[in-house]
Amino acid sequence: MKRQIVYFSGPGEANTDEVLKLAAQRAQELGIKHIVVATTTGETALRAAETVKGQDVKIIGVTLHAGTWEKYDSPHSEKVKRAEKMGVKFLTCTHALMGNLSTSIMEKFGGVSWSDLIAYTYYTFSQGTKVAVEIVVMAADAALIPVNREVIAIAGSDTGADTALVIQPAYSTDFFSLHVREIIAKPR
Repeated sequence: MKRQIVYFSGPGEANTDEVLKLAAQRAQELGIKHIVVATTTGETALRAAETVKGQDVKIIGVTLHAGTWEKYDSPHSEKVKRAEKMGVKFLTCTHALMGNLSTSIMEKFGGVSWSDLIAYTYYTFSQGTKVAVEIVVMAADAALIPVNREVIAIAGSDTGADTALVIQPAYSTDFFSLHVREIIAKPR
């Protein structure tokens, strides 16, 4: 099989519209019914819902957990309400790979956790790649996506979206059954 991968010249929000369009197109081609979107404020999830409007696709917006940053405690309530009216489900929970209990132990006592090693390995591809894998595990653990069907994960670096992957999901307890099947787009 030959597939085109879109490589962006750099990471960031400027790539969001193109990533969403490419993900919606690939979801339609593969018959994928779930798109998992990293969303800090709710904006990217809302834009994803607008992009797939008319398609039989469910959007799951995975937010940061409270306490991730000093000033962050939840996404923007108005954006969440608008997205939920379009059928978006939101998930806010502890991050699967970084920013969890293992990270807290590491910061207090030193060393590196197993989950951080995995996260930093995905970072070698891009920040969006790490986040895409992480949010799929989180959504699977919350029973918001099936683990027996491929999904598309959309994530980014800082704000917006710059990465889209086709992923065979897995629960955190079966993490190594997760497979990145395709790279749709990512920063170069």
